[in-house]
Amino acid sequence: MKNDKAFYCNACGARYHKWLGKCEDCSQWNTIVEDISPSYTSKSTKIDFQTLSASNKEIERRLSDISEFDRVLGGGIVPGSVVLVGGDPGIGKSTLLLQVSAALSQDYSCVYISGEESAEQICIRAARLEMQDSSVKLACETDVDAIINSVGSNMDFLIIDSIQTLQCSSADSIPGTVAQVRTCAFKLINFAKSTNTAVFLIGHVTKEGAIAGPKILEHMVDTVLYFEGERGNSYRILRSVKNRYGPCDELGIFEMRNKGLVGVSNPSALFLTQRAENVPGSVVFSGIEGTRPILVEVQALVTRSYFSVPRRTVVGWDINRLLTVLAVIESKCKISFSSMDVCLNIAGGLRISEPACDLAVAVSLLSAASKKSIDRATCVFGEIGLTGEIRSVPRSSERIKEAEKLGFKTIILPESTNIQSSGIKLETVKSLTNAVELLEIDYS
Repeated sequence: MKNDKAFYCNACGARYHKWLGKCEDCSQWNTIVEDISPSYTSKSTKIDFQTLSASNKEIERRLSDISEFDRVLGGGIVPGSVVLVGGDPGIGKSTLLLQVSAALSQDYSCVYISGEESAEQICIRAARLEMQDSSVKLACETDVDAIINSVGSNMDFLIIDSIQTLQCSSADSIPGTVAQVRTCAFKLINFAKSTNTAVFLIGHVTKEGAIAGPKILEHMVDTVLYFEGERGNSYRILRSVKNRYGPCDELGIFEMRNKGLVGVSNPSALFLTQRAENVPGSVVFSGIEGTRPILVEVQALVTRSYFSVPRRTVVGWDINRLLTVLAVIESKCKISFSSMDVCLNIAGGLRISEPACDLAVAVSLLSAASKKSIDRATCVFGEIGLTGEIRSVPRSSERIKEAEKLGFKTIILPESTNIQSSGIKLETVKSLTNAVELLEIDYS
Protein backbone atom coordinates (compact mmCIF):
# COMPACT_ATOMS: atom_id res chain seq x y z
CA MET A 1 0.00 0.00 0.00
CA LYS A 2 1.35 3.44 -0.95
CA ASN A 3 2.37 5.71 1.93
CA ASP A 4 0.85 9.18 1.35
CA LYS A 5 2.30 10.71 4.51
CA ALA A 6 4.91 13.45 4.24
CA PHE A 7 7.35 14.68 6.85
CA TYR A 8 9.54 17.77 7.11
CA CYS A 9 12.31 19.15 9.35
CA ASN A 10 11.35 21.94 11.73
CA ALA A 11 14.90 23.33 11.64
CA CYS A 12 15.76 23.49 7.93
CA GLY A 13 12.58 22.55 6.05
CA ALA A 14 13.92 19.39 4.39
CA ARG A 15 11.16 17.00 3.35
CA TYR A 16 11.04 13.19 3.73
CA HIS A 17 8.67 10.32 2.85
CA LYS A 18 9.09 8.73 6.29
CA TRP A 19 9.92 9.75 9.84
CA LEU A 20 13.58 9.89 10.83
CA GLY A 21 15.21 10.56 14.17
CA LYS A 22 17.92 12.73 12.65
CA CYS A 23 17.63 15.17 9.74
CA GLU A 24 20.06 14.23 6.98
CA ASP A 25 20.42 17.86 5.82
CA CYS A 26 21.05 19.81 9.05
CA SER A 27 22.00 16.87 11.34
CA GLN A 28 19.49 17.95 14.02
CA TRP A 29 17.79 15.33 16.18
CA ASN A 30 14.02 15.00 16.81
CA THR A 31 13.06 17.77 14.38
CA ILE A 32 11.18 15.61 11.85
CA VAL A 33 7.39 16.06 12.12
CA GLU A 34 4.47 15.02 9.95
CA ASP A 35 3.24 17.55 7.43
CA ILE A 36 -0.51 17.80 7.88
CA SER A 37 -1.75 19.61 4.81
CA PRO A 38 -5.20 21.22 4.82
CA SER A 39 -7.76 19.86 2.40
CA TYR A 40 -8.51 21.98 -0.67
CA THR A 41 -11.54 22.01 -2.91
CA SER A 42 -11.00 22.66 -6.58
CA LYS A 43 -12.69 25.64 -8.20
CA SER A 44 -15.04 24.97 -11.09
CA THR A 45 -14.78 28.50 -12.49
CA LYS A 46 -12.47 29.31 -15.37
CA ILE A 47 -9.50 31.65 -15.16
CA ASP A 48 -9.70 35.06 -16.85
CA PHE A 49 -6.53 35.75 -18.83
CA GLN A 50 -5.17 39.10 -19.94
CA THR A 51 -2.28 40.39 -22.04
CA LEU A 52 0.88 42.02 -20.75
CA SER A 53 -0.27 45.37 -22.13
CA ALA A 54 -3.17 45.37 -19.68
CA SER A 55 -0.81 46.18 -16.80
CA ASN A 56 1.53 48.70 -18.41
CA LYS A 57 0.42 51.64 -16.30
CA GLU A 58 3.08 53.29 -14.15
CA ILE A 59 3.34 52.15 -10.54
CA GLU A 60 2.30 54.86 -8.10
CA ARG A 61 4.82 54.68 -5.29
CA ARG A 62 4.25 56.08 -1.82
CA LEU A 63 7.06 58.05 -0.18
CA SER A 64 7.96 57.81 3.49
CA ASP A 65 9.96 61.09 3.46
CA ILE A 66 12.98 59.08 4.67
CA SER A 67 15.05 59.49 1.52
CA GLU A 68 17.56 56.70 2.16
CA PHE A 69 14.77 54.21 2.88
CA ASP A 70 12.84 55.21 -0.26
CA ARG A 71 16.04 54.95 -2.32
CA VAL A 72 16.67 51.33 -1.30
CA LEU A 73 13.10 50.38 -2.24
CA GLY A 74 13.61 51.83 -5.72
CA GLY A 75 12.02 55.25 -5.26
CA GLY A 76 9.21 54.57 -2.81
CA ILE A 77 6.87 51.90 -1.49
CA VAL A 78 4.72 49.98 -3.97
CA PRO A 79 1.13 49.38 -2.74
CA GLY A 80 0.45 45.69 -2.19
CA SER A 81 4.13 44.79 -1.90
CA VAL A 82 5.62 42.64 0.86
CA VAL A 83 9.02 43.71 2.22
CA LEU A 84 11.17 41.50 4.45
CA VAL A 85 13.73 43.32 6.64
CA GLY A 86 16.42 41.22 8.34
CA GLY A 87 19.38 42.08 10.54
CA ASP A 88 21.37 41.21 13.64
CA PRO A 89 19.79 41.65 17.09
CA GLY A 90 19.98 45.23 18.35
CA ILE A 91 21.05 46.66 14.99
CA GLY A 92 17.96 48.93 14.81
CA LYS A 93 15.35 47.10 12.69
CA SER A 94 12.44 47.94 15.00
CA THR A 95 13.64 51.52 15.39
CA LEU A 96 13.87 51.99 11.63
CA LEU A 97 10.39 50.64 10.89
CA LEU A 98 8.88 52.56 13.81
CA GLN A 99 10.31 55.73 12.29
CA VAL A 100 8.99 54.69 8.86
CA SER A 101 5.51 54.02 10.28
CA ALA A 102 5.46 57.41 12.04
CA ALA A 103 6.48 59.15 8.81
CA LEU A 104 3.88 57.28 6.74
CA SER A 105 1.09 57.93 9.25
CA GLN A 106 1.14 61.64 8.33
CA ASP A 107 -0.55 60.86 5.00
CA TYR A 108 -1.62 57.22 5.21
CA SER A 109 -3.21 54.79 7.65
CA CYS A 110 -0.58 52.60 9.31
CA VAL A 111 -0.69 49.71 11.81
CA TYR A 112 2.31 48.47 13.82
CA ILE A 113 1.94 44.93 15.22
CA SER A 114 4.51 43.68 17.73
CA GLY A 115 4.86 40.10 18.90
CA GLU A 116 8.05 40.67 20.87
CA GLU A 117 7.44 43.77 23.00
CA SER A 118 4.59 45.12 25.06
CA ALA A 119 2.74 48.28 24.09
CA GLU A 120 4.36 50.15 26.99
CA GLN A 121 7.85 49.29 25.77
CA ILE A 122 7.09 50.50 22.26
CA CYS A 123 5.60 53.72 23.63
CA ILE A 124 8.81 54.33 25.60
CA ARG A 125 10.84 54.01 22.39
CA ALA A 126 8.40 56.27 20.53
CA ALA A 127 8.79 58.91 23.25
CA ARG A 128 12.57 58.72 22.96
CA LEU A 129 12.26 59.21 19.20
CA GLU A 130 9.75 62.06 19.78
CA MET A 131 7.05 60.22 17.79
CA GLN A 132 4.45 59.80 20.52
CA ASP A 133 2.07 62.19 18.74
CA SER A 134 1.96 60.23 15.47
CA SER A 135 -1.27 58.55 14.39
CA VAL A 136 0.20 55.02 14.15
CA LYS A 137 -2.15 52.32 15.41
CA LEU A 138 -0.33 49.97 17.78
CA ALA A 139 -1.18 46.42 18.89
CA CYS A 140 0.58 43.43 20.41
CA GLU A 141 -0.64 40.18 18.86
CA THR A 142 0.81 36.92 17.52
CA ASP A 143 -2.28 35.29 15.94
CA VAL A 144 -2.03 35.98 12.20
CA ASP A 145 -5.76 35.39 11.59
CA ALA A 146 -6.69 37.87 14.33
CA ILE A 147 -4.30 40.43 12.83
CA ILE A 148 -5.74 40.11 9.32
CA ASN A 149 -9.34 40.26 10.55
CA SER A 150 -8.64 43.30 12.73
CA VAL A 151 -6.69 45.28 10.14
CA GLY A 152 -9.30 44.90 7.41
CA SER A 153 -9.05 46.11 3.85
CA ASN A 154 -8.90 49.87 4.48
CA MET A 155 -5.33 50.00 5.75
CA ASP A 156 -2.40 51.33 3.69
CA PHE A 157 0.54 49.90 5.64
CA LEU A 158 1.00 46.96 8.00
CA ILE A 159 4.25 46.37 9.92
CA ILE A 160 4.87 43.01 11.64
CA ASP A 161 7.61 42.70 14.28
CA SER A 162 8.48 39.91 13.75
CA ILE A 163 7.40 37.13 11.37
CA GLN A 164 9.04 34.49 13.62
CA THR A 165 6.68 35.33 16.50
CA LEU A 166 3.44 34.79 14.55
CA GLN A 167 1.40 31.63 14.70
CA CYS A 168 -1.54 30.15 12.86
CA SER A 169 -3.96 27.54 14.19
CA SER A 170 -3.83 25.55 10.92
CA ALA A 171 -0.12 24.77 11.48
CA ASP A 172 0.41 22.34 14.33
CA SER A 173 3.78 23.60 15.64
CA ILE A 174 5.27 26.33 17.79
CA PRO A 175 5.97 29.88 16.46
CA GLY A 176 9.22 30.27 14.55
CA THR A 177 9.22 26.80 13.01
CA VAL A 178 9.29 26.25 9.28
CA ALA A 179 5.59 25.40 9.05
CA GLN A 180 4.47 28.43 11.08
CA VAL A 181 6.68 30.92 9.25
CA ARG A 182 5.64 29.58 5.85
CA THR A 183 1.92 29.53 6.68
CA CYS A 184 1.85 32.98 8.30
CA ALA A 185 3.85 34.52 5.47
CA PHE A 186 1.54 32.96 2.87
CA LYS A 187 -1.53 34.43 4.56
CA LEU A 188 0.02 37.89 4.91
CA ILE A 189 1.11 37.90 1.26
CA ASN A 190 -2.39 36.95 0.12
CA PHE A 191 -3.77 39.69 2.36
CA ALA A 192 -1.37 42.27 0.86
CA LYS A 193 -2.18 41.37 -2.76
CA SER A 194 -5.96 41.22 -2.24
CA THR A 195 -6.27 44.50 -0.27
CA ASN A 196 -3.39 46.46 -1.88
CA THR A 197 -1.84 46.91 1.56
CA ALA A 198 1.95 47.26 1.79
CA VAL A 199 3.26 44.82 4.41
CA PHE A 200 6.64 45.01 6.15
CA LEU A 201 7.95 41.90 7.90
CA ILE A 202 10.86 42.05 10.35
CA GLY A 203 12.85 38.81 10.28
CA HIS A 204 15.36 37.31 12.70
CA VAL A 205 18.70 36.08 11.38
CA THR A 206 20.77 33.02 12.20
CA LYS A 207 24.31 33.12 13.53
CA GLU A 208 25.53 32.76 9.94
CA GLY A 209 23.70 35.98 9.00
CA ALA A 210 20.87 34.49 6.90
CA ILE A 211 17.22 35.16 7.68
CA ALA A 212 15.89 32.47 10.00
CA GLY A 213 13.23 30.12 8.70
CA PRO A 214 12.66 28.48 5.32
CA LYS A 215 14.45 29.88 2.29
CA ILE A 216 11.10 29.95 0.52
CA LEU A 217 10.23 32.98 2.67
CA GLU A 218 12.70 35.12 0.69
CA HIS A 219 11.29 33.76 -2.57
CA MET A 220 7.71 34.57 -1.59
CA VAL A 221 8.17 38.24 -0.66
CA ASP A 222 8.70 41.05 -3.17
CA THR A 223 11.69 42.71 -1.52
CA VAL A 224 14.39 41.52 0.88
CA LEU A 225 16.41 44.10 2.81
CA TYR A 226 19.34 43.49 5.17
CA PHE A 227 20.16 46.01 7.91
CA GLU A 228 23.91 45.85 8.57
CA GLY A 229 26.43 47.59 10.79
CA GLU A 230 29.08 47.17 13.45
CA ARG A 231 28.03 47.47 17.09
CA GLY A 232 30.88 49.84 17.85
CA ASN A 233 30.03 52.02 14.85
CA SER A 234 27.15 54.48 14.75
CA TYR A 235 26.57 54.01 11.02
CA ARG A 236 24.07 51.51 9.62
CA ILE A 237 23.68 50.21 6.06
CA LEU A 238 20.35 49.12 4.59
CA ARG A 239 21.06 46.84 1.63
CA SER A 240 18.60 45.52 -0.94
CA VAL A 241 19.36 41.94 -2.02
CA LYS A 242 16.07 41.35 -3.85
CA ASN A 243 13.61 43.85 -5.28
CA ARG A 244 10.93 43.13 -7.85
CA TYR A 245 10.20 46.84 -8.24
CA GLY A 246 13.69 48.34 -8.30
CA PRO A 247 17.44 47.69 -8.50
CA CYS A 248 19.18 45.12 -6.32
CA ASP A 249 22.27 45.86 -4.22
CA GLU A 250 21.05 49.40 -3.56
CA LEU A 251 22.39 50.97 -0.37
CA GLY A 252 20.91 53.32 2.19
CA ILE A 253 23.29 54.85 4.74
CA PHE A 254 22.02 55.82 8.20
CA GLU A 255 23.58 57.22 11.34
CA MET A 256 22.27 56.08 14.72
CA ARG A 257 21.72 59.04 17.04
CA ASN A 258 19.93 59.62 20.35
CA LYS A 259 16.67 60.38 18.55
CA GLY A 260 16.81 57.54 16.05
CA LEU A 261 18.27 56.86 12.62
CA VAL A 262 19.17 59.77 10.35
CA GLY A 263 19.86 59.32 6.63
CA VAL A 264 23.29 60.27 5.28
CA SER A 265 22.93 62.20 2.04
CA ASN A 266 26.63 62.21 1.06
CA PRO A 267 28.17 58.86 2.10
CA SER A 268 31.41 59.43 0.17
CA ALA A 269 32.29 62.49 2.26
CA LEU A 270 31.25 60.58 5.38
CA PHE A 271 33.56 57.61 4.78
CA LEU A 272 36.53 59.90 4.07
CA THR A 273 36.00 62.31 6.98
CA GLN A 274 38.55 60.79 9.37
CA ARG A 275 41.15 59.85 6.79
CA ALA A 276 44.72 60.49 7.93
CA GLU A 277 47.27 62.29 5.75
CA ASN A 278 50.42 60.75 4.24
CA VAL A 279 50.00 57.34 5.83
CA PRO A 280 51.39 54.26 4.02
CA GLY A 281 48.79 51.61 3.26
CA SER A 282 45.89 54.05 2.73
CA VAL A 283 44.26 54.58 -0.65
CA VAL A 284 40.80 55.76 -1.81
CA PHE A 285 38.67 53.47 -3.94
CA SER A 286 35.90 54.78 -6.20
CA GLY A 287 33.18 52.13 -6.14
CA ILE A 288 29.58 51.65 -7.21
CA GLU A 289 26.99 50.46 -4.71
CA GLY A 290 23.54 50.07 -6.19
CA THR A 291 22.82 53.09 -8.37
CA ARG A 292 25.27 55.59 -6.92
CA PRO A 293 29.07 55.91 -6.70
CA ILE A 294 30.68 55.81 -3.27
CA LEU A 295 34.27 56.64 -2.34
CA VAL A 296 35.76 54.65 0.55
CA GLU A 297 39.18 54.31 2.10
CA VAL A 298 41.03 50.99 1.76
CA GLN A 299 43.54 50.44 4.57
CA ALA A 300 46.29 47.82 4.63
CA LEU A 301 48.81 46.89 7.31
CA VAL A 302 51.76 44.60 6.62
CA THR A 303 54.00 43.45 9.49
CA ARG A 304 56.53 40.70 10.10
CA SER A 305 54.86 37.49 11.19
CA TYR A 306 55.86 35.59 14.32
CA PHE A 307 53.84 32.52 13.36
CA SER A 308 54.69 29.60 11.13
CA VAL A 309 51.59 30.41 9.06
CA PRO A 310 51.17 34.19 8.53
CA ARG A 311 47.75 35.60 9.32
CA ARG A 312 45.36 37.16 6.80
CA THR A 313 42.73 39.38 8.42
CA VAL A 314 40.02 41.09 6.35
CA VAL A 315 37.17 43.42 7.33
CA GLY A 316 34.70 44.50 4.64
CA TRP A 317 36.12 42.46 1.74
CA ASP A 318 36.32 38.86 0.57
CA ILE A 319 39.32 37.06 2.06
CA ASN A 320 39.55 34.73 -0.95
CA ARG A 321 39.85 37.78 -3.18
CA LEU A 322 42.66 39.08 -0.98
CA LEU A 323 44.55 35.79 -1.28
CA THR A 324 44.20 35.99 -5.08
CA VAL A 325 45.55 39.56 -5.20
CA LEU A 326 48.50 38.58 -2.98
CA ALA A 327 49.29 35.66 -5.30
CA VAL A 328 49.24 37.93 -8.38
CA ILE A 329 51.51 40.49 -6.66
CA GLU A 330 54.00 37.80 -5.72
CA SER A 331 53.94 36.25 -9.19
CA LYS A 332 54.10 39.39 -11.34
CA CYS A 333 55.84 41.95 -9.12
CA LYS A 334 58.22 39.50 -7.38
CA ILE A 335 57.16 40.82 -3.97
CA SER A 336 56.68 38.15 -1.31
CA PHE A 337 54.23 38.35 1.59
CA SER A 338 54.89 34.77 2.74
CA SER A 339 56.60 35.89 5.96
CA MET A 340 54.26 38.79 6.76
CA ASP A 341 50.91 39.22 8.47
CA VAL A 342 48.45 41.11 6.28
CA CYS A 343 45.48 43.09 7.62
CA LEU A 344 42.97 44.72 5.26
CA ASN A 345 40.11 47.01 6.25
CA ILE A 346 37.38 48.91 4.40
CA ALA A 347 37.02 51.98 6.62
CA GLY A 348 33.54 53.01 7.76
CA GLY A 349 31.95 49.55 8.13
CA LEU A 350 30.99 49.21 4.46
CA ARG A 351 31.33 45.82 2.77
CA ILE A 352 32.66 45.91 -0.80
CA SER A 353 31.92 42.99 -3.13
CA GLU A 354 32.71 44.28 -6.63
CA PRO A 355 35.98 43.21 -8.37
CA ALA A 356 36.76 46.86 -9.22
CA CYS A 357 38.35 47.16 -5.77
CA ASP A 358 41.22 44.80 -6.73
CA LEU A 359 43.61 47.54 -7.86
CA ALA A 360 42.94 49.70 -4.79
CA VAL A 361 43.66 46.72 -2.53
CA ALA A 362 46.89 45.90 -4.40
CA VAL A 363 48.09 49.52 -4.23
CA SER A 364 47.34 49.71 -0.50
CA LEU A 365 49.25 46.45 0.12
CA LEU A 366 52.25 47.63 -1.90
CA SER A 367 52.17 50.99 -0.15
CA ALA A 368 52.09 49.37 3.29
CA ALA A 369 54.89 46.93 2.44
CA SER A 370 57.19 49.62 0.99
CA LYS A 371 56.30 52.24 3.64
CA LYS A 372 55.55 54.68 0.81
CA SER A 373 52.41 56.80 1.17
CA ILE A 374 50.07 57.45 -1.76
CA ASP A 375 49.14 61.02 -2.66
CA ARG A 376 46.04 62.03 -0.70
CA ALA A 377 44.38 63.44 -3.83
CA THR A 378 44.69 60.15 -5.74
CA CYS A 379 41.83 57.71 -6.31
CA VAL A 380 42.06 54.15 -7.69
CA PHE A 381 39.79 51.56 -9.29
CA GLY A 382 40.21 48.54 -11.58
CA GLU A 383 39.94 44.74 -11.69
CA ILE A 384 43.06 42.57 -11.62
CA GLY A 385 43.24 39.40 -13.71
CA LEU A 386 45.29 36.35 -12.82
CA THR A 387 47.88 37.28 -15.47
CA GLY A 388 48.37 40.68 -13.86
CA GLU A 389 46.38 42.70 -16.39
CA ILE A 390 44.11 45.54 -15.25
CA ARG A 391 40.61 45.04 -16.64
CA SER A 392 38.02 47.72 -17.25
CA VAL A 393 34.97 47.98 -14.99
CA PRO A 394 31.45 49.24 -15.70
CA ARG A 395 30.21 52.81 -15.05
CA SER A 396 33.67 54.34 -15.01
CA SER A 397 32.38 57.82 -15.87
CA GLU A 398 30.26 57.93 -12.72
CA ARG A 399 33.25 56.90 -10.60
CA ILE A 400 35.36 59.67 -12.13
CA LYS A 401 32.68 62.32 -11.63
CA GLU A 402 32.27 61.38 -7.95
CA ALA A 403 36.03 61.61 -7.37
CA GLU A 404 36.16 64.95 -9.17
CA LYS A 405 33.24 66.27 -7.11
CA LEU A 406 35.10 65.51 -3.87
CA GLY A 407 38.24 67.32 -4.98
CA PHE A 408 40.51 64.49 -6.13
CA LYS A 409 43.19 65.53 -8.62
CA THR A 410 44.35 62.17 -9.99
CA ILE A 411 42.65 58.87 -10.63
CA ILE A 412 44.38 55.60 -11.59
CA LEU A 413 42.21 53.41 -13.81
CA PRO A 414 42.46 50.64 -16.46
CA GLU A 415 44.01 51.56 -19.80
CA SER A 416 41.05 50.06 -21.67
CA THR A 417 38.73 52.71 -20.23
CA ASN A 418 37.88 55.07 -23.08
CA ILE A 419 36.90 58.21 -21.18
CA GLN A 420 38.15 61.80 -21.43
CA SER A 421 38.01 64.22 -18.51
CA SER A 422 39.32 67.77 -18.26
CA GLY A 423 38.69 68.27 -14.54
CA ILE A 424 40.82 65.41 -13.21
CA LYS A 425 44.08 63.78 -14.32
CA LEU A 426 43.56 60.24 -15.62
CA GLU A 427 46.52 57.87 -15.18
CA THR A 428 45.84 54.66 -17.10
CA VAL A 429 47.65 51.40 -16.37
CA LYS A 430 47.70 48.22 -18.43
CA SER A 431 49.08 45.83 -15.83
CA LEU A 432 49.93 45.66 -12.16
CA THR A 433 53.62 46.22 -12.91
CA ASN A 434 52.68 49.45 -14.70
CA ALA A 435 50.88 50.60 -11.55
CA VAL A 436 53.98 49.87 -9.45
CA GLU A 437 56.15 51.87 -11.86
CA LEU A 438 53.66 54.75 -11.97
CA LEU A 439 53.51 55.06 -8.19
CA GLU A 440 57.30 54.61 -7.95
CA ILE A 441 56.91 51.93 -5.30
CA ASP A 442 60.30 50.41 -4.45
CA TYR A 443 60.12 47.25 -2.38
CA SER A 444 63.51 45.84 -1.55
